[in-house]
Amino acid sequence: MVTRRCSVRRRRSFVAERLADLTTLRLGGPAGAFVEATTEDELVAAVRDADARGESVLLVSGGSNLVVADDGFHGTVVKVATTGISADHESCDDPACGGVLVTVAAGENWDDFVVHAVENRWVGVEALSGIPGAVGSTPIQNVGAYGQEVAETIASVRVWDRKLHGVRTFANADCSFGYRHSRFKADPGRHVVLEVTFQLRCGDLGAPIKYAELARTLGVEPGERAPLADVRRTVLGLRAGKGMVLDPQDHDTWSAGSFFTNPFLPPEQAAALPEAAPRWPQPDGRVKTSAAWLIEHAGFAKGHGNDRVSLSTKHTLALTNRGGASTSDLLALAMEVRDGVELAFGVRLVNEPVLVGCSL
Repeated sequence: MVTRRCSVRRRRSFVAERLADLTTLRLGGPAGAFVEATTEDELVAAVRDADARGESVLLVSGGSNLVVADDGFHGTVVKVATTGISADHESCDDPACGGVLVTVAAGENWDDFVVHAVENRWVGVEALSGIPGAVGSTPIQNVGAYGQEVAETIASVRVWDRKLHGVRTFANADCSFGYRHSRFKADPGRHVVLEVTFQLRCGDLGAPIKYAELARTLGVEPGERAPLADVRRTVLGLRAGKGMVLDPQDHDTWSAGSFFTNPFLPPEQAAALPEAAPRWPQPDGRVKTSAAWLIEHAGFAKGHGNDRVSLSTKHTLALTNRGGASTSDLLALAMEVRDGVELAFGVRLVNEPVLVGCSL
């Protein structure tokens, strides 16, 4: 068994911790109370104790998918800082070893886990390189990029159920995964993710490349495979070119990633879009189109905004804090873009990040 453990720090409590310091947007007011949970027991206890007091709870890990109100959060903020990666095989060198089960604590940094997987020749998450946040957040949103989704490799998700007051384990088939969706997102606040177990193949080549841009940049045909390290390096390059790799010096990365999800439309609504609009037919009969295309063709170019908030200068799907923004500023820009797209094309965009104490 391969196990990596980090040192455990004591649980700490603060008053008026700034949520801006815990989110990639660097926005958000104070917390009523703050607890950092470095062990599973501390995490469960922090949530259970707040529930018993009737206090609202906000779980924060990487803070990459949160838009927090300027007034902050008046309940208890729990920082998920648990660590640990355990695999059920010593090595992928055994010819009989076709795969590995890897259990990862919710607080582990996602990209650090991807690095660990690539170094150990674990196949299946390499195209998800560079995504900010923690492992425990990935099943909630069914995080995906460049042709991969975590739903493809998650074997099970272990949670604390705040309604039943106990630990439960959901197999992949019970997680109701869909496009940026899961049973955990459908029932917000109920489940505290404790661990995620991934079933990954062993090998030197990554999973078949599904995303055309990635295949083209790698110099392979869609459906072909490339070395794991090459896939990771190429994805990081593509993401950096779109301002999607965190860099404290680059305000294009002061964002929550893609702010709007790609719309899934009934066939008749998709047919009413301009001829040049992307259309990808789906198995359920709906048609997927590109939120970025709609935004750009509704008149919102890269960099649209002001000196406080703007669309990224590299990618129209990211709304960015230019350094002096408030959450109200960001939401005003989001509403301008959402309403402009609806006026131009009759399609109402849906925000991907979670809004805390605020709304569109």
